[in-house]
Amino acid sequence: MTDTWPELPFAAWRDTADTLHMWMQIVGKTRLALAPMENHWWQVVLYLTPRGLTTSPMPEGTRTFAVDFDFLDHTLIVRTSDGAVRTMALAPRTVADFYTEYRETLSALDLPVKLYPVPVEVERAIPFAKDREHKSYDAEYANRFWRVLAESDRVLKRYRGQFIGKASPVHLFWGAMDLAATRFSGRTAPRYSGAVMNCPISVMVEGYSHECASCGFWAGSDGLPEPAYYAYAYPEPKGYGERKVEPAQAYYHTGLREFILPYTAVRTAASPDDAILAFAQSTYAAAADLAKWDRQALER
Repeated sequence: MTDTWPELPFAAWRDTADTLHMWMQIVGKTRLALAPMENHWWQVVLYLTPRGLTTSPMPEGTRTFAVDFDFLDHTLIVRTSDGAVRTMALAPRTVADFYTEYRETLSALDLPVKLYPVPVEVERAIPFAKDREHKSYDAEYANRFWRVLAESDRVLKRYRGQFIGKASPVHLFWGAMDLAATRFSGRTAPRYSGAVMNCPISVMVEGYSHECASCGFWAGSDGLPEPAYYAYAYPEPKGYGERKVEPAQAYYHTGLREFILPYTAVRTAASPDDAILAFAQSTYAAAADLAKWDRQALER
């Protein structure tokens, strides 16, 4: 159990997490620049692989290419459809240095990609080319993070398969560096009117254009300095936060307006899979019942 679900204390790898977050944003913005638009920005996400994370194939003219994070050999790999391969080391270095080498790597492969050079959804949006503050990379903790993502991805795909309505793939949004799986009722939602740090409102309006119930995993933040599974509904139906959900360690975080299940409770559970599935299903049921979704038509 410990090997499969490793410890991931936020304080122990926060500097690495912050640096890796910026690297993922740089790579993710390659998809933003090239991939055809999809609903809710699904074209920009990253996906789990047996070794790390991938962009999946992206078009550039008549060629395609993919960028992969390998958290076993700790390399970044760019592969093109005409057989070219370039690698970069994942090691302690500044975001500015990573950004420079990444752009040089794309240029060497004749991939003229115009990247938006500033991170989003962070409090301090330091342009990548000037970010010499984030420069940590602990290979052990980067590997642990990927292992937790890989196990979570596996379980959330089981959860997704129980739903026959519109549902997102299980994918990683690099804006907040969270793994997400989202179900939709089929109805449009009220126009999003909130605010997200350094993120255009148009992004959020598209992301929350339709009524949804989402769950997933993130590694921690200032607002919640521990890794956790989360669940929320948009729009949040009245009484959602008062609903009893499973397992017993789950609770509603009033500041985040999300249900939270600490990762520690999952990794120490008799069956981590069952704990995640119970959390995902019970929080979804709370949203769907209170908002009167047509569950008979939407569920397998």
